Amino acid sequence: MQAFLSKKDEKFREFAQNGHMGKVVLQLGLPLALYQSLNQLFKILDTLMASHIGSSTVSAVAYLSQINLMLSAIGGGLAVGSSIKISEAYGAGDFELVKRRVSTLFSMCAILGGGILLLLAPFTPQFLRLMNTPEEFIAEGSTYFILELVAMVITFFNSVYIAIERVRGNSRRILYLNTSVIVVKLGLTAWFVYGLAGDVTMIAIATILSQLVLLAAAIINLNQGENVFGFSLKAIAFKGEVVKPMVRLSIPVIVEKAAFAMGKVVVNSMSTVYDSLTVGALGISNNIGGITTMPQNGFQEGGSAIISQNLGAKKPERAISAFKWTLGINMGCGLIFMTLSLIFLGPLSHLFAGDDAEFAGMIAEVYRLEALGAIPLGVNSAVMGLLYGFGKTKITLFMNFCRVFVFRIPVLWALQQFTTLGNISVGIVMVVSNTCSGILAAIIAAIEIRKICRSQGIKFLSDKKLVSVSEEMSDTSK
Repeated sequence: MQAFLSKKDEKFREFAQNGHMGKVVLQLGLPLALYQSLNQLFKILDTLMASHIGSSTVSAVAYLSQINLMLSAIGGGLAVGSSIKISEAYGAGDFELVKRRVSTLFSMCAILGGGILLLLAPFTPQFLRLMNTPEEFIAEGSTYFILELVAMVITFFNSVYIAIERVRGNSRRILYLNTSVIVVKLGLTAWFVYGLAGDVTMIAIATILSQLVLLAAAIINLNQGENVFGFSLKAIAFKGEVVKPMVRLSIPVIVEKAAFAMGKVVVNSMSTVYDSLTVGALGISNNIGGITTMPQNGFQEGGSAIISQNLGAKKPERAISAFKWTLGINMGCGLIFMTLSLIFLGPLSHLFAGDDAEFAGMIAEVYRLEALGAIPLGVNSAVMGLLYGFGKTKITLFMNFCRVFVFRIPVLWALQQFTTLGNISVGIVMVVSNTCSGILAAIIAAIEIRKICRSQGIKFLSDKKLVSVSEEMSDTSK
């Protein structure tokens, strides 16, 4: 099987492995940060349009979206874990292996997506009850949830495609395509909600149609014959050397993302002891918080791709340098966007709540606390990128497990059992879990970087003084 590398892909590979690391991180990470930010803007505007239908509708969408995210973790985790191994093979110059992994990965998505639809779509009400969904949300949102399942399966393929473009350094293409998807999605949603006075199911239909736009672009851009990143039926290979490394890294990421989303579902369920509007306020607070965390996630994704590629090229010093740049940028993003979101919190909360002053106050009250975790979450995000890049997905599983099942759910339970704080408890839980997650990430980073440096024979200093231990010993002996 022949597989060639385009001049553009070869140019990025050379830049990622030899260019100034600050420029590399910014060139790849900035469009991805904008991409994630636009995704978050899309979620916010989508929620605003849902709120036009009614407060109960926006709460139902916020609740069901968390369940959907739990299921989406399968495709998202597979894309993250597999793209690490694709990036390593790309950095190492094994282009035939890259092509086999790309083609096989899409086949795995088809199998997983079809299985989920067959298992869940016919039994949606029962599944939602199993997730402890309030009956009013089930009545209003069952059809919406089924349609979102269809959109989710399409998103499986799109997540893999985006991950592949990220490996290639095509972050601007990701940004442009995502902008097109958002324009289509928001245009259709506005037409359905305001023009046709549609219900929540029309929002899900708009999601499906917009995701099909991205899928069409993926089919066109990956239909490149013998190009190393092109899809080929002949290249599909369910063999150990192709599949096992991808699955081994992906399983902890899938479990991690699913557990994290499931933890959010549990928190939402626990929050219903106050009232359904508290669930909506928490979901909207999370959306506003995404103004800060989504750009951080963009740099995390870019950083992990750069790290894994340089590891494949046997350049661990550059991999660690990529982490340092990502960490600094993410902390800066946390500070800037936290400040801006708090300054404009009043108008933001009223946008979601409309004329409901009590709901607006509830949103603002929760978010003021959640916002305090912006900088620790920047640290957490950068460390996650480091660990993804080095293939240490079992540790990322542990970190996200602690974030929800140690720092969040037990804290909320304790507040409900031993205090009379009421619905402000959900805001307290967010700041506790986000801050503790950042502290844990910093501790793990210190431990893991020391291990990495020892195993790779490098010394972790400033970017201008990343020197090997062997060179330092040689200088000393002289």
